[in-house]
Amino acid sequence: MNIITCEQVSSGHPDKICDQIADAVVTDCLRHDPASRVAIEVLIKDYHIVVAGELTSTHEPDYRALVDSAFESIGKNSLGYDPDKFELEVLVSRQSPDIAAGVDTVGAGDQGMMFGWASNETIELLPLPFVLAGKLLDKLEEYRKTKPGLLCADAKAQVSFDYDSGKIKTFLCSTQTKPGASLAAVKKIVGKLMKEVALEYALNTDFQILVNPTGKFETGGPFADSGVTGRKLACDTYGGVGHIGGGAMSGKDPAKADRSGTCISRRIARDIVAAGYADKCEIQIAYAIGAAEPVSIHAETFGTEHQDVSFIEA
Repeated sequence: MNIITCEQVSSGHPDKICDQIADAVVTDCLRHDPASRVAIEVLIKDYHIVVAGELTSTHEPDYRALVDSAFESIGKNSLGYDPDKFELEVLVSRQSPDIAAGVDTVGAGDQGMMFGWASNETIELLPLPFVLAGKLLDKLEEYRKTKPGLLCADAKAQVSFDYDSGKIKTFLCSTQTKPGASLAAVKKIVGKLMKEVALEYALNTDFQILVNPTGKFETGGPFADSGVTGRKLACDTYGGVGHIGGGAMSGKDPAKADRSGTCISRRIARDIVAAGYADKCEIQIAYAIGAAEPVSIHAETFGTEHQDVSFIEA
């Protein structure tokens, strides 16, 4: 059996809360000052949020408003806690002049390697189990926002798919619930949504269903686990399929190669697959800090190419 497992997390997961706050700072700064240089990280635990990093911009963000907006987007009524109670600490300084010297001359904001991946197995050109896990979480988010009272925002989904048989083997979801929620009711709702996702992709529905395997998931978000920016890199990319770079994308402006390099490598891999040059492609790009051009570019097609690899690499 050739079983591949992928995971995705919801917008209410503590790590993703941090990613959303960090990205809200980036968006706000770039909206007011496109030349902003932003490298922001966020930590959340219990009712404490720390925003830290470096920022050089003509715009001064309203950090409290951005935090409130992030929670509003996630869904304040289904968090399972009161977002208005958070204490906010901001530890932000200007960008290092040593880094600025390289970046301001249109060079990469850091050294490192970034990866992009694509496959024709789904219309999204993403790994099938990764897409399925994400689709379930989309349905869960819609359910908790339109039918409040049972589910909360913190959730994780995981799909194990057998590529030899073309079948889903296991569909797993752990989702936070309101106190006293019936596990049987939660299993019924989530199981139904799992099967809806499978049918949308013309897949089997006789898979193993696992919902809240510990039996109860009432304490969630930053009260069950701390959250930190950039700790869900696999979920931000391809669910664990293929390689990932060493740096987070959230909280960084496009001058940071971790973000822009990952995006452009995904675009290249996607274009190669969409053009029919290969069924599967992974691109690696590496940068040196301050350098405008990559130090290396590598294409891997895993033997699925329909054109000479030399043509694809060119």
